[in-house]
Amino acid sequence: MADLNIGLLLYIPYRELENRVFAALAEAGFDDITTAQARIFQRIGPNGSRLTELAEAAQVTKQTAGFLVDQLARGGYVERTPDPTDARARLVRVARRGLTAMPITAAVIADVEAEWTAHLGQRRMAGLRDALARLREITDPYL
Repeated sequence: MADLNIGLLLYIPYRELENRVFAALAEAGFDDITTAQARIFQRIGPNGSRLTELAEAAQVTKQTAGFLVDQLARGGYVERTPDPTDARARLVRVARRGLTAMPITAAVIADVEAEWTAHLGQRRMAGLRDALARLREITDPYL
């Protein structure tokens, strides 16, 4: 097999982690969330986020973010509430169903990280985390 480019080398493990998260969510009864919805959901701040912030962070249009938030709201994962800092704005917050799903996701991610650490070793895993965090400094416009 030819050497893979860095994009694929980053994507393949991420996709495996994502597949495992979705499988665990489906097994727990959360089988109605899509990858597009999850990419919006995971960017909601602890005190809620404005739709424009979610769209920017997910790198989608405001209309797409609004559509995905509407779907998540219908599923009970998020809710829209007034923004206490601006009466004209609304915040997207994690709702009860979303809060119930979050520990499942966190447990799968912890399991995957433990497996990767066992495979790579503590030093390499720490190096990988450090390298990716440093790359984020130049690749994440929302840092």
